[in-house]
Amino acid sequence: MKKLLSVLLVALLAFGILSAGAETIRLQLNDTNTAEHPTGIADKYFADLVKERTNGRIEIEVFTGGTLYGSEPEAIEALSIGELAFARVASGPVAEFAPELGAFQMPYIFKGQEHMWAVLDGEIGQGILDAIQASGSGMIGLCFYDSGSRSFYTKEPVTVPDDLAGKKIRMMDNRSMVHMTELLGATPVVGIGPSDIFGAITTGTIDGAENNYTTYYTKGDYKAANYYVVDGHLRTPEVMLASEAALKNAGLNDDDVQLLKEIAKETTAYQIDVWNELEVTYKQALLDDGVVVTELTPEQIALYQEKVKPMWEDPEYGAKYADIIEKIVAVGEGL
Repeated sequence: MKKLLSVLLVALLAFGILSAGAETIRLQLNDTNTAEHPTGIADKYFADLVKERTNGRIEIEVFTGGTLYGSEPEAIEALSIGELAFARVASGPVAEFAPELGAFQMPYIFKGQEHMWAVLDGEIGQGILDAIQASGSGMIGLCFYDSGSRSFYTKEPVTVPDDLAGKKIRMMDNRSMVHMTELLGATPVVGIGPSDIFGAITTGTIDGAENNYTTYYTKGDYKAANYYVVDGHLRTPEVMLASEAALKNAGLNDDDVQLLKEIAKETTAYQIDVWNELEVTYKQALLDDGVVVTELTPEQIALYQEKVKPMWEDPEYGAKYADIIEKIVAVGEGL
């Protein structure tokens, strides 16, 4: 009888251990973009793949629209101290931990989407992801996502840089972009939030702004400024980050983290496809609504590049990224 009880006790203990080990690990992912945005769609795809590949052992709850953390700096802070497991953020704030990303703020540095992804999919991109963790930030760079290219939209037609002369253009509060706008002859206006651009245009506070097709359409700014000139002055990636502390506290081991990295990188191609499909859709919707989209020739783009050329030699901008810029340009020459 005692032997039978001992066997049963061992069995129950074993069952308890196995049950505890099989408990679902639940982690949170924050994205300030909406669920319908290409990054929001990719977040969901990432979560689905993680659940599938771990047989439900790891589940990721996706919070879009900034419902968990309303700003990217807040999300980054939460990642660094282990309060949040994952976040999709713009590359700008991440440059603090991977300085090479600062070179991506140089206007017209990429010839197009293919050029940027040739850089990100190669040694430069992997070096940036590695640098994020090596910096002691407490974060892991998982992968990059696409965010299109930014172009100007205005109340009056713009084709060449001289058409921007004197126009008040809302810009992000970013030194590089502000200086670029000044060199192009326009007057940069900062301090206007994304949701306030439409009103600022209609009241005459500004003459236009700049962004990608997706944001220009979904925020409705085209109804106030219906001229869009595709100069593509800025093309920067988004970054998916993970928290070292949050993953460790959840009990994930090195193999788990490696699997998360592999899955995240799989989602990149999917997100790019989603981005490109939606961009085509939104561009057509803009045309259908009467927006005048001006596609520039290489010769016309060169006029813009010539205007901002001083930035490339300025020690405050291009000069301090000379080495990485040289490598980025070299990648483009092979395309």
